Amino acid sequence: MTPRAIVVMGVSGSGKSTLGALLAERQRAPFLEGDAFHTDASVAKMRSGQPLDDEDRWPWLDRLGRAIGEAAEAQGLAVAACSALKRSYRERLEAAAAMPLMFVLLDADPHELAGRMASRAGHYMPASLLDSQLSALERPGPDERALILDAHLPPDRLCETVWAWACERPV
Repeated sequence: MTPRAIVVMGVSGSGKSTLGALLAERQRAPFLEGDAFHTDASVAKMRSGQPLDDEDRWPWLDRLGRAIGEAAEAQGLAVAACSALKRSYRERLEAAAAMPLMFVLLDADPHELAGRMASRAGHYMPASLLDSQLSALERPGPDERALILDAHLPPDRLCETVWAWACERPV
């Protein structure tokens, strides 16, 4: 079986981690939480309300991409959650993974996202950074292996839709 990897992407509060973990659990695949690959300095920067710049993101994307590729090679399938806001970030992840990646963008209304972020306990990403993430977001183009879904749908339904889509895609 050719290894595959799915990256659930979107801005903070869109439900990336929830969907990614559920999808990985259902497919008995490793789940990689992109937030876990940030350096302490990057987490501190975001916690203080400062958005990351590309110089902060490149090494993070490289670490996460390598881990995705290694997990997919070892297990046949890997699922990750990562903002992957820009096309260049998705390309960097894919290059580091050394394999084609499938992306799933969870799309939601900014007011809903802000509400979700405000209700999260213990997360380092303040709601004040949501606008910077939304302005940085480059929606996947038709030439990318990407699916765009409404983040308001129930996680079970999202999971089923993603898996059906992934199974239809050639690797």
